[in-house]
Amino acid sequence: MSVQEFFAMGGYGFYVWTSYGLTLVVLAANVVIPIRQRRQFLRQQALKQKR
Repeated sequence: MSVQEFFAMGGYGFYVWTSYGLTLVVLAANVVIPIRQRRQFLRQQALKQKR
C-alpha cells in the first residue's frame, strides 16, 4: 500500500478527509469558544466591580 493509495482511500478520500477536517474544527471550537467567553465574562465583571 502506497501513501497515495492511503490518502485516496479507495476513491472516498475526499469525503473521509473532509469529515476528519470538519470534526477537528468542531472539536477545536468546543475548546476555544468557552475559553474566550470566560475571559470576556471575567473582564466584564471586573469592569462592573470598578464602577
